[in-house]
Amino acid sequence: MSGATHGTAPGPRLYDRAAELAAVARLSDPTGTGGGGILFVTGGPGEGRSALLARAAGDFPGAAHRVAAPGHRVPWSGARALFAALAPGAPDVRRALRTARGEDGVAAAVSGLLGDLPVLLCLDDLHLWDAHSRAALTAAWRRGPLPGRPGPRWLVSAARHHRLPGVPGAETVRLGRLGPDGARALLGDLCAPPPAAPVVRRLVEEAAGHPGVLVAAVRRLGAARLAGAAPLPEPPVDGAVLTEVYGGFLEHLPADSRRLLTVVALAGRTGRAAARPGGVAVDAVLDGARATRTPVEPLDGLVADGLLRRADGLLRFEDPFLGRAVLAAAPASPHHRARRAGAARTASALARGERHRADRLGPPAAARALAPVVRGRSHLVRGLAALADGPVMDAHEALLRAAELLRGRAPAEASDARFLAMEAAWAGGDVDACLAALGLGGDAGGTERDFLDGLAAALTLRFDAARPSLARVVARDGAEDDPRLLLRAGSAALVLGDTAAAARVHARALARARAEHRTALLPRALEHLAYAELRDGRYSRAARTAREGLRAAERTGQRNVAAHQHAVLALVASVTGDGEAVAEHAGLALDTARPHGLAQAATLAEWALARDERGHGPAAQAAARLAPLVRAGPRGGHFALRMLVVPCFVEAAVAAGRTAEARAAAGEYAVWAAYGVDGAAPALLARCRALLARSEGGGEAGEDGEAAYWFGEAVRRHDGCGNDFERARTLLAYGTWLRLRRRPGAARGPLRDALVTFERAAADGWADHARSELRATGGAGGGAADPAAWGLLTPQQQRIARLAAQGATNREIAGRLTLSPRTVDHHLRGVFARLGIRSRVELPGMVGAGLPAQAGGTEAKGLVSSRARRSAGPS
Repeated sequence: MSGATHGTAPGPRLYDRAAELAAVARLSDPTGTGGGGILFVTGGPGEGRSALLARAAGDFPGAAHRVAAPGHRVPWSGARALFAALAPGAPDVRRALRTARGEDGVAAAVSGLLGDLPVLLCLDDLHLWDAHSRAALTAAWRRGPLPGRPGPRWLVSAARHHRLPGVPGAETVRLGRLGPDGARALLGDLCAPPPAAPVVRRLVEEAAGHPGVLVAAVRRLGAARLAGAAPLPEPPVDGAVLTEVYGGFLEHLPADSRRLLTVVALAGRTGRAAARPGGVAVDAVLDGARATRTPVEPLDGLVADGLLRRADGLLRFEDPFLGRAVLAAAPASPHHRARRAGAARTASALARGERHRADRLGPPAAARALAPVVRGRSHLVRGLAALADGPVMDAHEALLRAAELLRGRAPAEASDARFLAMEAAWAGGDVDACLAALGLGGDAGGTERDFLDGLAAALTLRFDAARPSLARVVARDGAEDDPRLLLRAGSAALVLGDTAAAARVHARALARARAEHRTALLPRALEHLAYAELRDGRYSRAARTAREGLRAAERTGQRNVAAHQHAVLALVASVTGDGEAVAEHAGLALDTARPHGLAQAATLAEWALARDERGHGPAAQAAARLAPLVRAGPRGGHFALRMLVVPCFVEAAVAAGRTAEARAAAGEYAVWAAYGVDGAAPALLARCRALLARSEGGGEAGEDGEAAYWFGEAVRRHDGCGNDFERARTLLAYGTWLRLRRRPGAARGPLRDALVTFERAAADGWADHARSELRATGGAGGGAADPAAWGLLTPQQQRIARLAAQGATNREIAGRLTLSPRTVDHHLRGVFARLGIRSRVELPGMVGAGLPAQAGGTEAKGLVSSRARRSAGPS
C-alpha cells in the first residue's frame, strides 16, 4: 500500500524505541541543515519497522509519503510504485518511467516530482524491492538534492540481513527487542481489559521481548485465556504464532536457502550427536543436506547475512524464533496416514487428471510398505506436482523413480514417467539427467524406441544418427490421437530444426487435449505450441498462444508452465519493442525460474531483457547480460538455447568492443551451423562474420571487401529459410554498414526493406532504428525519391497512396476502402518508407512523375470534390 499523510494523524505508540525515535526526530527536524538526509532502519520480522515508519509519517510536519514494497519483484516495479505515490492518478506515470529508465534518469525524475517543499519519503521493506529500483534509489541518495532544492528526507526500512548501500552521511538504527516494561505496556495497549497478571508474566517470558510474537500470541488466545479463565496452550508461543510472524519472511527467501535452513533446524531437533549447547555440528548439517539433496551453496550467504551463526564447527540460528518458525513451516510427515490413504489418494488424483494438485506422500519408510505399482504411481504424482510447481530436478528424481518402479508393471505409465523425467531435466538444463531418463526405456519399442534413441543421439551431438529415428517419429504423427504422443512428435520436430512441423504437431496435440477435456495437460500443450511458434518466427501467434497458456497455467496452479509462458511473452515483447512488457514478463518468469531451477525459462527471459537493452541502451549492458547465456557449463545458458543466443551476443559484443569473445562465439556457432538442424543458422552465421569483418576493418576494398561479401551471403541465405524478422535485422545491419561506408544510395534499399518488415511485425523499436538510419541516408529526409520503388508497393498500398496523393484524408480513405483510419495510417508509413519520402505532400510528385494512377484516380475524385464543396461553403 502506498499513501500520503500531512502530519495530521498521529502515528502508533511505540515502546522502548527512544533511540530510534530520536534518530527520526533528527531526520524530520525542519530546522536541520542536512536537508535530503537518509535514515535506514533494520530489524527482523515483526520487530516494528513498519510501525516506526507509520509513526514518522504521522509526526512529520510536512507532506509524508509511505511506499510499500511492490507485489512483484520485476524490473522497475519499485520505481513505478514510488512514481504512483508521488503523482497519484497521473495518467503518464508509465510513460514517465519508460522515458526515465536508468539509474540517473529515475533519480532525476523523482527529484522533479518532489517539488520544493520538505517531503518525507518512507520506503518499507527495501530488501523486497527489485534490483533496478534499488540501484536507481542508491544513485539518487548518493547524488543528493539538486542545487537550490531542499531535497526529500528518506526513511528506509529493510530486513536485518539485507546489505544496505553505502551512502555518505546516512544514519542506520537497528531495532531490538523490548524490555519487560515495554512488553507489559504493549500488552496493556493490545488488551482491554488488561490480561490477568499470571498471563502477562507468561506471555512476556515466552515472547522474549519480540513485539510481533507478542501481538500474534494475543490475537490467537482469546478473551477467556487472557483473563485467566481458561488455561493457556502449551506452549503459548507455538508454531502457528511463529508462522504468522515469520511466514512472509521465509517465503521471500530463495528456495535453496529455505531448504538449507530446514536441514539445520531438523538436525538441531533430531540429531542427538549433532545438537550441542552451542548449536549443531556443521558436518551433521552437510550430511543432512546430502541425504536430502539440498544444495549447500547458500550456507555462507546465510552466515554472512546473520541468519545463522557459525563458530567452533557449530551452526545455530541467530534468532531462535526463526529456527522454530522454519520447523513449523517444514512439511509434516504423515507416517500415520501414508499406508491408509496413499494408494487411494494417488488413484483418485490420477483418475481426475489433476496430477499437479496431488498431495505429496509421506517419508520413504512409510511408502516402502506399499506395493511397487502403488509406490511407482505415488512417485509419479509427486513428480507431476513438482514439475507443475516446484524445483524441476526434484520432479526429475521422483519421475525417474516412478519409471523404475512401473517398468514392466504398468508400461504406459512408465513411458509417461520417462518422458516427463526427461522434460523436467530439459527444463532444468541438465543433459546427463535427460540421458538418464532416456536410458530407462530398455523395454520400449516402435515409435517410443525411435524417440528415445533419436533424442539420446541428438543430446550427444550425433545428429546423423538422430535424424532417421526422429524423422520417423515426426512422420508417424498423423497416426497418433493421444496428445501425449503428439507432444513427443512435436519435440522430435523441434530437435530436428523443423519448426513449422513442430508448430503443426503441437497444434494437433492441443486440439486433442481440448477435445478430451484434459485440463491438466492443456497448459503443457500450450507451452509447447507457444515455444514452437516462437522458434518459427510467428511472434504474434506465439504471444496469443502464450497468453492463453498463461491463463490455463494459473487456473491449474502450474507456476512452472506460467514462468515459461511469461518468458515467451517477454521475447515477443522484445521483438515489438515494448520495453515495459519485456521487463514485466521477464521479471515474473525469473521469479519462478530461479528458485525452481528452470534454466530454459530463465535463459529465454534473460535473452529478452538483453534484446530490449540492445534496442534502448548501451551495447555493453546487453553484451554483459548475454555473455553467460552463450557460455557452456553449469553456470552458463541452457544447452538447447546457447547457440540460438549467439548471433544476438555477437552483435552486442562487436558493438561493445568485445571482439575476441564475439569471434570465439562465432567459431563455436559455425560448428553448430554445420550440423544442419537450424535452418536460419547459415544466414545468421554469415551475418556474424560480416559484423566481425566490419569491426576489424573488413570491406576497405569497397564492394569486394570481406564485410560486403558476408552481408550479401547473409541476405541471400535468409531468402530460403524464413523468419522475416531476422532477415530484417540483417538488412538493417547491412544498410547501416553501407551508410557508414558513405554509400547512401546503396543503403536505402536494404533499410527500406528492413523498415517495412519491422512495421508489419509491429516491431516499433526496430522500426524506429531503421527509420533513423534511412533518414540519415537522405532517403526519408528530402532526398530524391526513387520512382522504381512504386513497383515494390502492395496493391493495397498503391490504392491508398493514389487516394492520399489526390488529397483524401485517412478517414476518407478508410471509408472508401472499408478499413480503419489506423490501418490506413499504418499502410501510409510503409508507403513513405518504400518510396523514400517523408510525408503525403510528396506523394503527388511521385504520381505526377508518370507512375500508374488510373486505378485510383476515379476513387479519389469524388472524395476530393466533396471536400472542395464543403470547403467552399453554401452557395
